[in-house]
Amino acid sequence: MKHLRVVIGLMAMCIQCATSSAQVAGYATKDDLLIADASGTKAQVVISAQAGKFEKAAAADLVTYIERMTGAKPTLITAEELAQTAQKGSNPIFIIGEEALKADPSLKKELAKATKPNPVLRADAIVIRRKGNRVLLAGNHDEAHYYAVAHLLQLWGCRWYMPTDFGECIPHHEKLTVGKLDYAYGSPFEARQYWLAWNASMEGQSEFTRRNFGNNVHVPSGHNLATYTKELIPKGKTPFNVPIAEPSTAEHVAKQVAPLFAKGQNIMLGLEDGVYESDSPMDRELKSGIRDKYFMTPSMSDAFMVFYNNVSQSLLKQYPESTSKIGFLAYANITLPPQRKIVAEKPLVAYLAAIDIDPIHGMDDPKSPPRQEYREMMYRWAEVMQGRLVIYDYDQSMLVWRDMPNPSITGLRQDYHHYRKAGILGISTETRGAIATTFLNFFVRMQLAWNPDVSVEQLQAEFYPKFYGPAAKPMEAYWNAILNAWETSIVTEHEHFVAPAIYTPALVEQLRSHLEQAEKLFKGAKETNSHEQKLYRDRLQFTRLSFEVLDHYMAMVRAAAGDADYSKAIAAGDKGLAARLDLAKMNPTFTTRVIGVAAESEKSGAAWWPGEVQQYRDLKALTDGTKGTLVLKTPLEWAFRRDPHDTGLPSGWAYHNVDLTWWGNQKDKNTVSVHQRNPGEWEMLRTDLYPQAQGVISPDFHSYTGYGWYQTELNLTSRQTNGNVHLMFPGLFNECWLYVNGSLAAHRVQKPIWWENDYKFEWDVNLTGQLQPGRNRIALRINNPHHFGGIFRRPFLYRATATAENR
Repeated sequence: MKHLRVVIGLMAMCIQCATSSAQVAGYATKDDLLIADASGTKAQVVISAQAGKFEKAAAADLVTYIERMTGAKPTLITAEELAQTAQKGSNPIFIIGEEALKADPSLKKELAKATKPNPVLRADAIVIRRKGNRVLLAGNHDEAHYYAVAHLLQLWGCRWYMPTDFGECIPHHEKLTVGKLDYAYGSPFEARQYWLAWNASMEGQSEFTRRNFGNNVHVPSGHNLATYTKELIPKGKTPFNVPIAEPSTAEHVAKQVAPLFAKGQNIMLGLEDGVYESDSPMDRELKSGIRDKYFMTPSMSDAFMVFYNNVSQSLLKQYPESTSKIGFLAYANITLPPQRKIVAEKPLVAYLAAIDIDPIHGMDDPKSPPRQEYREMMYRWAEVMQGRLVIYDYDQSMLVWRDMPNPSITGLRQDYHHYRKAGILGISTETRGAIATTFLNFFVRMQLAWNPDVSVEQLQAEFYPKFYGPAAKPMEAYWNAILNAWETSIVTEHEHFVAPAIYTPALVEQLRSHLEQAEKLFKGAKETNSHEQKLYRDRLQFTRLSFEVLDHYMAMVRAAAGDADYSKAIAAGDKGLAARLDLAKMNPTFTTRVIGVAAESEKSGAAWWPGEVQQYRDLKALTDGTKGTLVLKTPLEWAFRRDPHDTGLPSGWAYHNVDLTWWGNQKDKNTVSVHQRNPGEWEMLRTDLYPQAQGVISPDFHSYTGYGWYQTELNLTSRQTNGNVHLMFPGLFNECWLYVNGSLAAHRVQKPIWWENDYKFEWDVNLTGQLQPGRNRIALRINNPHHFGGIFRRPFLYRATATAENR
C-alpha cells in the first residue's frame, strides 16, 4: 500500500495550469535536482547501445518532452559514450532501462517486489529512483522501461488524454526538478488493451496506449471455431449446429491444433459470431433446460467448457510442457457461467464478452440490475477460469452509433475495483475510436487498468484547465452535465434509441449555454500565436462541432419521432451529418469512418445515421403525395398497461374502455417515478420514446418485459376513412397484434432479440375498409421478451397512392 499512497500523492501534485514557475517530480526537498531552467539544461539521457525498441522510444520521448516543457533539450547518449567521458560532478543524468538496472542492482529487488507474482501472460512493473544527480528509470522488461519514463513525465504534468496531438497536454515550466523520488509499482492486470474494430481510425493509437500504460498483451480468442469443425457440420445445418461436448469433437479439433500447441504457440478457438444450438445427446444433457435470458436460447456454457477442457487434456497428454494458451470467448449463449462445478484446464484463457449488457452504469449501481447480474457472472467465471479471465468489454462508441457524446466514465471505477478483487487477468476493450462519443473514456480506462486506485475525480479536475485553458470552467460544467445525465439515467439499453431519454430539450439548451459561455471566454482571452492557444481553439471547435452533431441529431429525432414531421427531420439530419463530416475532417479519430473522409465506405442501412435519414425520406414519401398522403397523426400519448400475466387477451382489453382513474389521481404525471411505482393500472405514455425509458420498470429497476397493451381513439371523418388507408408504425419493437374496433386486424412477427430484426422497426398495416367514420378504437398488444419494447416513433394514418399500393 505504501507505493499506492505514493503514486496518488504524487499525481495530486500535478494538478496545475499550462504554465508554472516550477515543477518537481517527487517530494520537494532543499536538495532538489535541477533539470532545466531559464539558463538551459546540462541533463543527459543515457541508454544502452543495445537498447530495445521501447527503451529507445522512452529515451527519445524524455528528451522531447523536457524540451517541450522548458525549451531546453537534454543530450541523448549511450552508456558507452557516458563511460568514455568519465564524467563526474553534479549534472543531472537520466539512466533508462537495462543500464539503470546495472547502475543500481538493488532496483531489481524492488521490481521483483512490485511485480505481480506468477503471471499467466506477462506482468508489468516499474521502478524510479533518484540517487544524487542520477535518476534511474526501469521496468521489468523492454516495454515497461517506457512505462517508467511515462510515469515520470506524468509527475511533471504531461498528459495524453486522447490519441494524436489533439489530446496531448504538455505544460510549460520555468524550472524543472526532481525531488525525493523512490517509487516502485506493478499493475494487477496483465492485459490492458483497447483495439479498434472496423469503421475506426487507428491514427495515434499505439503512442496513446503506451503513454497511458496500456499494452497489446492478449491471447487470440476471436471467432474461429468453424475453421476446425467444418467437417462436423450436419447436412443441411450451419456451423452453429455442430456437436460440442462430444469427445469426438474435441479429438477432431485437438488433432488439428496439436502442431501449434507443440510449438508453444497460442491458439484461437473462439465460437463463431452467433448462437449455438446443438442437439447432440451430450449437449442436450449439459444444457439441462437452462436458458440464457439475454440471448433467449439454451445456455451452452457447460457444453463448451467440457469441450475446451477435453481439447486441453488431449493436448497436454501429448505435450505436457507446452506453454501454449488457448483463447476463447465467453460470448453469446455461453455468457452465463457454467452451472456445474467445472474448473478450466491451465492452457485455457477466456474472454468474457457480454455484448448486450448495459454499457452505461457501474456494477454496483442499483439502477442497473443487468450490471449487478454481470458482476456476479464475472466473479463466477473468474472462479471457473482460476483467474485466467480477461474482460472483453465494449466501449460506448461500439454501442451508440451516432457519434454523440457518451463518455460514461463514472462507473468504471467500481468495475476496475471488482476486476482486481476477482483476480481478473486483464481488460480488452473493443471500440470504434470515435472520440466525439468516448471523449475521456479511453484515458480513464487506461489509467484505471494500470492502477485501479487512481482517483477518477482527480483526473477530471486536472483535465479541464489543461485541455481547455481559459474556457475550462464552462467546459467542465458542459461535460459534467453530460456525465451526470448518463450516470443518473434509468436507461440500461444501448444504441441510438436511448438518445431521447438522455438528451432532453432542457439538457441540450443547458449544453448550448455552457458552450456559448466557453466561446465567449476564449474570445476575450489574450491573443497569442502559441501552440497551446491553437490547441485550445481546436478543442473548442471540436466541442462546437460535437454539439452541432448532437443538437441536429436530437432535432431530427424530435421532429420524426414526436411530430412525424419528416421534412423537418430530414433537414436536421442533413445538417447533423454535415457537422459530423466537418468533425471527421478535423481529425479522423473524432468519429466512426465517414464517407468523404475515409477510404473505406461507411456502413449502410437504418442502423447507421445516413440510413436513418433515408428512412425518414421514405416515410416522407408516404405523407407528401409521392407514395401516399397524410391522413392523420395519431395522438402523441396513448394509454398503456402492463400485462405480466397475459390477462388482457381474455379480459377484453382490446375492446373495453381504459380506466385511467389511478393515472388521473397522480400529481407527478410524466415523471419516471410515477411510471415506476404504477401498481399495474392504465397510464399514459408518449409514443416518441420506448416505455422502459419513460419509467416502465420495476421498483428495483428491472426493465419491464412481457405482454403490454396500448390503446387510443381516432375520430375520423368519412373522407379520412376512404381509400387505401394504412396505419404506419414508424418505430415499433416486438411481436405485435393490432386490434381495430375490437377485432384483430393484423399480426406482426419479430425475432425475440431486438437487434436481429430490420433496424427500421416499421410496421405498415393496411386498414382499408376496417376504419369507420366517427370513433375508432385502436389497440396494440405487444410481447416484449427482451430489452427494448413498444412504440418509439409516433404512428400516423396515410392513404397510399394507387401506384404505391400496386407495387
